[in-house]
Amino acid sequence: MVFRVGLTGGIASGKSTVSKLFEAHDIDIIDADIIARELSQPGTATYYAIVERFGKQFLLDDMQLNRPALRELIFSDEKARRQLEQILHPAIRQQMLQQSDEASSPYCILVVPLLIEANMRSCVDRVLVIDVSSNAQSCRLQKRDNLSVAKAAQHIAAQLGPAQRLQYADDIIDNSAGIDSLKFQVSRLHALYCQLAEAAEQEPGSKC
Repeated sequence: MVFRVGLTGGIASGKSTVSKLFEAHDIDIIDADIIARELSQPGTATYYAIVERFGKQFLLDDMQLNRPALRELIFSDEKARRQLEQILHPAIRQQMLQQSDEASSPYCILVVPLLIEANMRSCVDRVLVIDVSSNAQSCRLQKRDNLSVAKAAQHIAAQLGPAQRLQYADDIIDNSAGIDSLKFQVSRLHALYCQLAEAAEQEPGSKC
């Protein structure tokens, strides 16, 4: 069974950038956000479950989900966020495990923003947390999603705090010093994960 590394971090912490750096080492990347989008396309069971729960007001004219509106809802309404997660998380978990079983690289990276909150730690062999200062996180989020300072703060506050997230980390990447620093940290962890994956082959077991 392939060695699984769970990559997580707060919103706008740099998960996509880091996962691309691992991909440059020919490592298979399995992204929960991509899977969630695929699972909620029109015609899927997940799509119908979301529409049934939240209503047709969250549909666009072409019947696609209005993802920005849903995103705004779940960041402002904790009950709605839990309900959406109850629909999505089981299906995402199943797909991620299936895709990781089919991975061909020495280990694979599972990019899961809510790895801790969704209780998926048992599904991975290693937890890698991307750490970034709250100020940098807020600035990146404002720029990326064209948000006000207040809205960015609301989105950040809706997630697990960095101190809580770091408690679960086996490894940490500090995303505060630019791309060269990220490349160095990823290269170091790539070597470590290759070693751990090789060792794990001698002691096979099941996850999740």
